[in-house]
Amino acid sequence: MKRSLTLLAIVVAVAAGAGYWYIHGKQPQREGELAIAGLSAPVSVRYDTRGVPHIQAQNEADLYRALGYVHAQDRLFQMEMVRRLARGELAEVLGSNLVHTDTLFRSLRIREQAARMVERLDPQSPPGQALHAYLAGVNAWQASHPKPLEFDVLGIPSRPFTAEDTLSVAGYLAYSFAAAFRTEPALTYIRDQLGPEYLKVFDLDWQPNGALRPALADADWRSLERIARLSNEALGAAAIPQFEGSNAWAVSGSHTRSGRPLLAGDPHIGFAVPAVWYEAELSAPGFNLYGYFQALNPFALLGHNRDFGWSLTMFQNDDVDLIAEKVNPDNPDQVMVGGQWHALEKTEQQIAVKGEDPVAITLRRSPHGPIVNEVLGGTAGTTPIAMWWAFLETENPILEAFYQLNRADSLGKMRDAAAKIQAPGLNLVWANARGDIGWWAAAQLPVRPAGVNPTFILDGSSHEADKAGFYPFSANPQQENPASGYIVSANYQPPASMPIPGYYNLPDRGRQLDRQLANPEVKWDVQNSQALQLDTTTDYGPRTLAPLLATLREVAEGDEQKELVEQLAAWRGDYPVTSTSATLFTQFLDELAFAALHDELGDTWFPVLISTRAIDAALPRLAADPESPWWNLRGAPERSDRTTVVRLAWQRTLEHLRETFGKDPAAWQWGKAHTLTHNHPLGQQKPLNHLFNVGPFAAPGSHEVPNNLSANLGPAPWAVNYGPSTRRLIDFADAGQALTINPVGQSGVLFDKHYSDQAQDYIEGRYHKAQMGVIPAQSTLRLVPAEQ
Repeated sequence: MKRSLTLLAIVVAVAAGAGYWYIHGKQPQREGELAIAGLSAPVSVRYDTRGVPHIQAQNEADLYRALGYVHAQDRLFQMEMVRRLARGELAEVLGSNLVHTDTLFRSLRIREQAARMVERLDPQSPPGQALHAYLAGVNAWQASHPKPLEFDVLGIPSRPFTAEDTLSVAGYLAYSFAAAFRTEPALTYIRDQLGPEYLKVFDLDWQPNGALRPALADADWRSLERIARLSNEALGAAAIPQFEGSNAWAVSGSHTRSGRPLLAGDPHIGFAVPAVWYEAELSAPGFNLYGYFQALNPFALLGHNRDFGWSLTMFQNDDVDLIAEKVNPDNPDQVMVGGQWHALEKTEQQIAVKGEDPVAITLRRSPHGPIVNEVLGGTAGTTPIAMWWAFLETENPILEAFYQLNRADSLGKMRDAAAKIQAPGLNLVWANARGDIGWWAAAQLPVRPAGVNPTFILDGSSHEADKAGFYPFSANPQQENPASGYIVSANYQPPASMPIPGYYNLPDRGRQLDRQLANPEVKWDVQNSQALQLDTTTDYGPRTLAPLLATLREVAEGDEQKELVEQLAAWRGDYPVTSTSATLFTQFLDELAFAALHDELGDTWFPVLISTRAIDAALPRLAADPESPWWNLRGAPERSDRTTVVRLAWQRTLEHLRETFGKDPAAWQWGKAHTLTHNHPLGQQKPLNHLFNVGPFAAPGSHEVPNNLSANLGPAPWAVNYGPSTRRLIDFADAGQALTINPVGQSGVLFDKHYSDQAQDYIEGRYHKAQMGVIPAQSTLRLVPAEQ
């Protein structure tokens, strides 16, 4: 027995030691000296207390090579997953459940467009050389180190990263902005299957002769519903962040305490582990930037230095048209365009599937663009649905744009860089230390035929889908040093000289920001700007409830219910974690939407509609319109009205909250109902969620408040799925004291101390300094040229 126990102890010790050395070998190296092929001179990488690298090089080529190297050691798995998503290669490592996602992304033709963009990129240009150096650094790290743990678990083979991968990721970025895939099918279904009176709550222009020609069959509607849902689920399947919205503002020196401009920004992106942004400070002779980098992109999408800085929001312009093609009854491979039959182009591809035989797919394309409902195979319906997408129809020199933007210290340079961003549409909000502020809506905006509403699926056999080119960039919405002294961008529809169709957010969030920034008695600094970024109040709840309060008072039963209604009547529309009114309102909103809309839309279209921004606009209008046809419950023994539906929604609300959180309304606190968990791709499988995921945290804020921690509309509890992907505040009186925060941590490597070290600070609204210059380093990594 004694010998057996001794042997067991030895086996356990060996296993523990082997496990320690296995995990230790996967960790980033942040000190010491490493030789890298291709460097022309030594590079210093100083790491601060948050694990952010501060890279000092003697030339730009070495700078970007070093950035690629350190970016890879912290985020290689993220790089691998995002390129596989964009190129339709996830099933190879995640299995057959991802075949539909891969088919969708291949249908988008991102791979082919990325190849064309690489052909147009001059490899000897500064952006081309920087990209080459960065990818060389990524590949150098991958070739010289053990694979990340996730590669071992999933059996991912290593292969070099290429320029096509980088530009494919740009396509994923553009796709994640495309609300059309969900919105256009849903609204077209409502128009054509329910009737134009049902569109009133969406505030959309209706064309009396807008029904599709040819009319869609039931199988076509089922396929559109499935592709709308697949589009919404595609990014979540791999736990890859989706871009959703953003806040940004710039305040001129006349409105700040320091007398210099102040810049604020918090792009709203899906939460995941690792977080989307990788922070790094880059320094070389003549160049310095504190940047926020996306996987496989050498140029910062957000950034600042002591002279200038910028942030981004989504423009929300509609740059996707879905087009129903008319098929030749004598030849199913021809469609009617411009009065003539045109053959559909066909290409054959194979999707590699983990543990199974490859899946063969056929991709078709009409003169309008790729046929996107092929993703559904035999259930796609008989009507081909083509996609016109600005990303595929423009030259889009986006790498050149961001290379210039990273160096744009003047209004003129920033304007020139903005003009090169053609898809996706972005708002660039910018300021410099000299006192300028500016905003440019960057996109190539298509010229559509007069009277055409691209909110609906268009008829490919008519001229609805024609494009007469693009408007010049000078016609885009923009402001430079406005008389107001400040600029706000929050995804609402901007003023413009021509109609710009889009899927804009409601103005409530922008109004909340504008109302405070317009106060002439306030001088702005980074302290009161923090309170503005963390604000959890909006008009949306109170203005939605206002026309329903009399009805709620009528249907409330007993003293407790009447007291709850009065609490809602007094509620300011704020969402701190202690609020019970926020929980009550959000559950009531869900029940009201379900009771009013589900009987018309069913289990198919109702989930699609509530995943779109259209629902945000519809519910307040519905609440205010007692004559809306949505109030009539189909299948009820007699015609119902708003009171009937409100009574039903109210009672269901109370029943659900009592069952979920207990009978005492004091226990219905927002922080118990509304939580944030940062999900890792491997964390979707139990029990790995306990190892890889970070959270849950009680989350303040809500949908369309400045602190926009958003969850899907649905029954409580609510899992937050997107929000501020970073919060940044820069006062150009001392940009070296800029503030920032990462939602999780800088590193994507499990067991690294920077894997989740900022998550608690983030949810509690704390900030850290974005240190610049010669910092007190926690550690220093020296990269030196390898001997030839």
